[in-house]
Amino acid sequence: MSPAASPLVQVGSIDRDRVANLLAHAFVDDPAMAFIFPDPVVRARKLPRLFRLLFDTDAAHGVRLMTTGGEAATLWRGPGYASTGYGEMVRSALPMIGAFGTALGRALAVSASISAHLPLGSYWYLHIAGCDPAYQGRGFGGAAIKGGLDRLAAGRLPAYLETATESNVGLYQRYGFTVTADWLVSGGGPRFWSMWRPA
Repeated sequence: MSPAASPLVQVGSIDRDRVANLLAHAFVDDPAMAFIFPDPVVRARKLPRLFRLLFDTDAAHGVRLMTTGGEAATLWRGPGYASTGYGEMVRSALPMIGAFGTALGRALAVSASISAHLPLGSYWYLHIAGCDPAYQGRGFGGAAIKGGLDRLAAGRLPAYLETATESNVGLYQRYGFTVTADWLVSGGGPRFWSMWRPA
């Protein structure tokens, strides 16, 4: 199936495991996830649970999209909700501790760095974008990003993201994002690129 033949659909709780497993495969070699879970066996085991939690937390204040063939998915947070609020943090504290286990300190370092670099103002936040490795390089990831931008921002609002994968910077640039900063997570963490797409 081509990217054009696999349009985006908004997904709900029934799709939770499918999206979480897709994202777990997509992020298995991600530098941030490798920093949080250095052991690749532990990482492969932990990521589906982590992405199920992120799928849930993005539900209240965002939009979750997937190509109909399940090749790629994007999780967006709506304007004003890029940062995790206090109530959301309290509600997700125990599940997050369970998901990270002994990696919690490294996960908090990554989360704090991401939060410190979030821009002010009203914008759509591309929280997570991933493509199943079996379909990478065939346009599905780009189609999921562009479809989300067309549906959500559509010239009305800017969009923001950060990535720890340098090879993804060019992909996002093709869809109108520009690098606004690059920064390192403390404690030997990965380099991130902040990217902004104007309205």
